[in-house]
Amino acid sequence: MHIGVIGATGTIGSRVVTEALDRGHQVTAFSRDVSGVREDRANIRWKQLDVTETGGIADVLPGLDVLVSAFGVGNAAQDPADAVARAIADPGMYARAANALLTALASFPRVRLIVIGGAASLELEPGRVFADSDDLLHAAIDGFGLPREYATAMRGHGEALNLFRTSNRLWTYLSPAVEIAPGERTGRFRIGGDQPVVDGEGRSRISAEDAAVAVLDEVELPRFVQRRFTIGY
Repeated sequence: MHIGVIGATGTIGSRVVTEALDRGHQVTAFSRDVSGVREDRANIRWKQLDVTETGGIADVLPGLDVLVSAFGVGNAAQDPADAVARAIADPGMYARAANALLTALASFPRVRLIVIGGAASLELEPGRVFADSDDLLHAAIDGFGLPREYATAMRGHGEALNLFRTSNRLWTYLSPAVEIAPGERTGRFRIGGDQPVVDGEGRSRISAEDAAVAVLDEVELPRFVQRRFTIGY
């Protein structure tokens, strides 16, 4: 398959690229700036792309089977503090990106879209999402060592999800576990729907490597078209 990956230099996006190549797929990797990319792997090409520009997205869709968006504001893999500051300053960026993606896909209805979003829109119980509770949201943010203003960015992911839910495009939305970081590729995790998957200690966690496995599993065998899913150990 020919897979496009937006945010291909990021923590999760770079691992999605690697997982796709390891499975024998052709990859077009997109980033805001590809001038510093050095690439010697086969079956991959790099292109510059602004995820908020509908025309630019539409231009790269021909020939793709699936477009994966691991878009993040800034580049958390290279400069996490800058990425956090940018996300706080412009939490509406996620919704603008969602709108641009959906508008571009209107002319390419057979291209599937898989978006890797946030966990704050997961439900504590049916009809009540994590982001509705300031206490829980602030506790999580404090635990990550982030400023509490980051709550606006976390809620921004939820606004983007709501846009996808009103669309008839072939979208899938992955809310990863609450705790996600580089780690081990185990290939062993559990899948959930709108509520987090937690381990025996009550933690919702996943490695970025296993998140990439889940994305490629969905690429190859679609199970959540026009739906959100989550993962965890």
